Amino acid sequence: MEDLDISRRRFMGASALAAAGFVMAHTPIFGAPAYIKRLGKPNSLFNGVQVGAITYSWRSLPGSAEDILKYCIETNISAIELMGPTGESFAGAPEAPPRPNLAPGPDGKRPEMTDEQKAVQKEYATKMAEWRAKVSMDKFVQLRKMYNDAGVSIYGFKPNALNANSTDAEVDYAFRAAKALGANQANVELPNDPAQTKRLGEIAAKNKVYCGYHGHTQQTPTWWDTALSQSKYNAMNFDMGHYVAAGFDPFPLLEAKHDHIVSMHVKDRKNKEHGGANVVWGQGDTPIVAVLEMMRAKKYKFPATIELEYEIPAGSDALKETAKCVEFARKALGA
Repeated sequence: MEDLDISRRRFMGASALAAAGFVMAHTPIFGAPAYIKRLGKPNSLFNGVQVGAITYSWRSLPGSAEDILKYCIETNISAIELMGPTGESFAGAPEAPPRPNLAPGPDGKRPEMTDEQKAVQKEYATKMAEWRAKVSMDKFVQLRKMYNDAGVSIYGFKPNALNANSTDAEVDYAFRAAKALGANQANVELPNDPAQTKRLGEIAAKNKVYCGYHGHTQQTPTWWDTALSQSKYNAMNFDMGHYVAAGFDPFPLLEAKHDHIVSMHVKDRKNKEHGGANVVWGQGDTPIVAVLEMMRAKKYKFPATIELEYEIPAGSDALKETAKCVEFARKALGA
């Protein structure tokens, strides 16, 4: 077994040119000639470790189901965690109203929505709840087939339907839609209320689909324990980068709780002592290489999900940066 503490630094500067693995549709990436075509389908399963991406990584780009599939092929991603709006739009959901601009002001505080904005958002939430309670799963099955035929599987679904104010019908829909998409998990930020995780766990169990709870720098080694004790279908959508930024070592958590992890977000952040910045892979304190090697050596089955959150360098874009992350992971896993 290779030394699991091997430094990720040896992978800094890895070429952004992913070997034969990309369809150069429309605008070619990496400066490659437009006529170069990828032979076969995308494949980001590297020596037994499934590397995937959350489609939030491409939030700066158009997000239709067809767009997202094209991005998967262009970046050699063969498995994804799908954000809700892409799947729901494909299935015919009511169109969302324009999002109000709630960017922080000079004082760092976000403005409150006006009464009119609140009324618009409430009306849309009501429409979505009604739609989710009645919608057929046929379009989700169709979406799954379209992706599968192109060589892309969907292992996670993250709709905005698992919140405290979501109806039981909406929660049930989230798990049914995930299953129709081929996913084994529907993911949400971990609620603070144990009654909510109990409710989600019970409805997840009914559908035999996991509820994967995600967190940011509030994650701790025991943060998921209450939810995990409530249902065997309550699980972890662990974020390794945020965990490191919170000041923790991910290895003990992975050793202790890998059986409860259904997917793991991967990003490179500085640790708490170094300020916690989100940086280009290989420049932070997150032990990405060593963790991927650990997953390979111990045959962990949960996917490593690329979540592109660092600032995109000038002259690049979200697709080029995702492809660099895929290549980083491929080299780390010796594929």
